[in-house]
Amino acid sequence: MQQEKIGPEHSTRRRDPGLKARRWLPALLLLVLPLGVFAQDTPEAAEKTIRYRVQVDAPRALAETLRNTLDIVRWQDYEDTTALVLDRLMREAKDQATEAAEAEGYFKAAVEVTLGPAEANGRRVVHVKVTPGEPVRITDVSIDVNGPAATDKQYGAPAIASLHDTWSLRKGERFRQTEWDDAKRRAVTTLASSPYAAARITKSEALIDPDALSAALTVDIDSGPFFRFGELQVEGLQDYDVSLVRNFSTIARGEPYTTERLDQYVRRLQASGYFASVQARIEPDPAHAEAAPVRVSVIEAPRHRIEGGVGYATDSSYSSNFKYNDFNVDGRATQLEVTGRLDVKIQNLGFVFTRPPTASGYIDSLRGQVEHTDISGLDTRTGLLGVHRQTLEERDRTGYALTYYEDDQRAGDQPRIRSRALYADYERTWRNVDALIAPTKGWVLNTEVGAAPLATRVFGRVIAQSAWWVPVGLDNALLFRLEAGAVLASSRQGIPSALLFRTGGDTTVRAYAFQSLGVQQDGVTYGGRYYAVGSAEATHYFNERLGMAVFVDAGNAGDNLASLHPAFGYGTGLRVKSPVGPFRFDVAYGQESHQVRLHMSVGIAF
Repeated sequence: MQQEKIGPEHSTRRRDPGLKARRWLPALLLLVLPLGVFAQDTPEAAEKTIRYRVQVDAPRALAETLRNTLDIVRWQDYEDTTALVLDRLMREAKDQATEAAEAEGYFKAAVEVTLGPAEANGRRVVHVKVTPGEPVRITDVSIDVNGPAATDKQYGAPAIASLHDTWSLRKGERFRQTEWDDAKRRAVTTLASSPYAAARITKSEALIDPDALSAALTVDIDSGPFFRFGELQVEGLQDYDVSLVRNFSTIARGEPYTTERLDQYVRRLQASGYFASVQARIEPDPAHAEAAPVRVSVIEAPRHRIEGGVGYATDSSYSSNFKYNDFNVDGRATQLEVTGRLDVKIQNLGFVFTRPPTASGYIDSLRGQVEHTDISGLDTRTGLLGVHRQTLEERDRTGYALTYYEDDQRAGDQPRIRSRALYADYERTWRNVDALIAPTKGWVLNTEVGAAPLATRVFGRVIAQSAWWVPVGLDNALLFRLEAGAVLASSRQGIPSALLFRTGGDTTVRAYAFQSLGVQQDGVTYGGRYYAVGSAEATHYFNERLGMAVFVDAGNAGDNLASLHPAFGYGTGLRVKSPVGPFRFDVAYGQESHQVRLHMSVGIAF
């Protein structure tokens, strides 16, 4: 029986077969090459160089590992290899190949390293043949967490449960050294992401029995003390006051530490546009567990930024756009953003002035925009000017807005219909998810209530949007989405088109053109006073990034509830996880349109 014991200092280190040999081989060559003449019977034999190539005979995955780890492979293009050096390389190759096979779970592998005759080009062939045999499989897994986390029901218990749920080496699976090292690293990282930031492995054993082809894994983790956030310590500022960085934080001093809260703060700073780089950390020193200082290091971004590009989207075809930013237009960190868009369906020009967050956690902005759209037979021209205030916290965000709309629309040769409204609205969003950018578990609920007391036609407006993510094992996920809205008025006439509802497109009802579902009249799609959209999607992931989904969408918009006959879309698509959210490439068939459409989108719809 072989026993592997790894102490806490090696708990996340990957074993690399042949590492020791590679460290001293260059020095050996420098020593052996000039002195090799004394190790041979004749100086001529010692000085004679041998050109060779390596042929690896092993199962594909193992063969790739061997090519990447064997020193004899790395040195096969070295022109001054002597017989002495090649002999040493071949003997080392046998040991390294044995280690490589064991790292892949083959502890009874048969290894042969032989030197064949010269080929036509004069090169000798070194044959490395590895017959792996049956792999060692995991027969037992024991993970014990000691320390305060073991009795902490509020924070420790969920972290320990997550540690067990995400443990990747299950009973019956083949033992691999790299996966064993990675599993331990992830286990410690999972616990250290909770308030137990100083978690460490105190014992780890992989007991290998080559005869029984079994592996018994044991990991003991000490949670360490319960950590709380302390004061913010900011470095790297030049043009901005330290209050800018501090006001982006919603972390209260004394709040239990989690990496999620710290990462959320870092993402907020990075997304603000003020900084080119942001790093934040605490030192997991048990002596400061009650108030661990948060060290924030920033590099300020250039004040001005100009962006532009051309692209293609299935909703709007080819498009061009530009954006100009001045991140300190008044010397007090007020941002100016000017944007423009030009495509077949939509043309607009807009600006936004945004103040930095206040000490109480609010961001205020002033925005204006003019836009022309020509979608589904309806030509609209809209201008708006408004003020907006929202809170910082993404998981429980509140927003307020007051916006003036000036709008006119025309269908075909009909006269233009003009409308205006001073619209006030209140918005609230709750996010109870495991990750803000790319959720895999939890729910999101967004609600909006508004009214236009001063308008061509007085009206009210309500919207509710929700989504649920349900993981099914480690490789599958379900997503359910439901949203609905209503404009409370006796008629849609006199209400700005931007505040009415149309649906269809990449992020609503796939298989239908962008905003093509609504009130149908004389071949034109008008916005309606009501809408409802629902979706169910199942995804299977082949690895950590790539997956395939099947889905069903349904929805429509109309002037009354009785006219909301759902238009169905069915399809399948590719899913790729990215830093900005999931990328979706879908093919969908419309039950009502009898057409197949392609759809592409990135991120979360709301």
